[in-house]
Order: sequence, then structure tokens, then C-alpha cells
Amino acid sequence: MFSKACEYGIKASIFISLNSYEEKRVSLKAIAKEINSPEAFTAKILQDLVRHDIINSVKGAHGGFEIDKNAISSIKLSQIVNAIDGDDIYKGCGLGLHTCDENHPCPVHDKFKSVRDELKNMLEQTNLEELALDIKSGIAFLKT
Repeated sequence: MFSKACEYGIKASIFISLNSYEEKRVSLKAIAKEINSPEAFTAKILQDLVRHDIINSVKGAHGGFEIDKNAISSIKLSQIVNAIDGDDIYKGCGLGLHTCDENHPCPVHDKFKSVRDELKNMLEQTNLEELALDIKSGIAFLKT
């Protein structure tokens, strides 16, 4: 459903949030290892997240990536998805047709539209804090 870059972006944001709660910055290398992503690819994803003010990059000997602790609860998954994949996930055809809308629907248009609407709602209602806390408490996991 999400691009691989978006999946990594969500995982990276959650991992950075967990560390930010403990007032730790994390390195590119640590993030890439935690989310099982190539470093160069991870660096590009993190640049997108920095550019969209989702995460902060601090240069220098004690640098790394962080999120302001006060901002973690206000960052929605929809912001991460939009930063990396744009809003195509809310508009695309379930069968991948270039022309699919109310006037010219594909066979799954109406059913897929409701799935997209539910997905959009979930992404707009879910914040990084709740996901990070689920991992911290052991309810959820970033790695298998």
C-alpha cells in the first residue's frame, strides 16, 4: 500500500521518537540498521522528513536526528506519508487505471474509495506518540 520509502520513513520516525523521549539523537547508521534499510536510501528519506519539518537534523560530533519531545504527539502519520509519497494514495485507482473517477469508475471504484477514505482517516488520526508508546510498552514491534 505504501512505497518502500514511505514504510522506512514511518519506521524511522517512530524509532527517532522513541530515542527523542530519552533525549537521545540517533545516527543515520543506527536508524538504517534499526529499520533494515540501506544507508544511502535512508539518508534520502530522512532528508525528505527534515525538509517537511517532521524530524530535525543536528550536525556535529553530538549530532544526529531527533524530534522535539513536545512535537511527537502532534505529528500525524499523514504528514509522513505526504512528505514521502504525496497524496496519490488517496486518489489512485485500486486497479491502477489512469482514468478512474465517479464518471468513469473501474470495477472496484466504489469499494476502494471507502477503503481509501478509511485509510486517510486513520493516517490523519494516528500520531507518532501513540505508535512509539505501543513499541515502548511491548504491544507493537518495529522488527521481527
